[in-house]
Amino acid sequence: MEKIFDTMIDSFIENEVGIAENFLSLSLAAHLKENLINLFNEEKLLSAGIGNDVVALQNKLIRSDVIYWLDRKHNDPHENDFFDLMDRFVLYLNRTCYTGITGYEFHYTMYEPGAFYKKHIDQFQHNGSRQFSMIMYLNLDWKTEDGGELCIHHLNSFQNIAPENGKSVFFKSDQLAHEVFVTHTKRMSITGWLKV
Repeated sequence: MEKIFDTMIDSFIENEVGIAENFLSLSLAAHLKENLINLFNEEKLLSAGIGNDVVALQNKLIRSDVIYWLDRKHNDPHENDFFDLMDRFVLYLNRTCYTGITGYEFHYTMYEPGAFYKKHIDQFQHNGSRQFSMIMYLNLDWKTEDGGELCIHHLNSFQNIAPENGKSVFFKSDQLAHEVFVTHTKRMSITGWLKV
């Protein structure tokens, strides 16, 4: 895993956006996707909010995804495997890059056909605890015509990233605006933040 972690960190240093293929193994990605689909079918995913850490508003003109927060208290073996992986990554990141990360939060994310998320920054106003944003994709056989790309807004350019299975994306929460283009099929991921 350290080689994959290094790929993520090196690409982040080079381009402000870390990308690692196969950050999630095929097996783990498949189990997490199955969990997400089951939760969706049980209508346990809720409309995601915008705003701050005190007031979150639903505005489907800005974002139209649905989410479900992960928690070790759920005692799901596959989610716990995911948290174990994140613990390893945070430990490695702190050891090699002195980032001082002390915690994290993650949720499942589902974009149904036609869903999107307009340009935004991941940092709350008056709360700088979110240091890094991370997205891990759960979409097998994603095709260009499926849409749903993550678009990162660099200072003088755009970077479009396809939400391909097992891939992870990593960037500073308070520095890079980004958006999710309209998806034409179900688009699934785990999204979250590394915090201090």
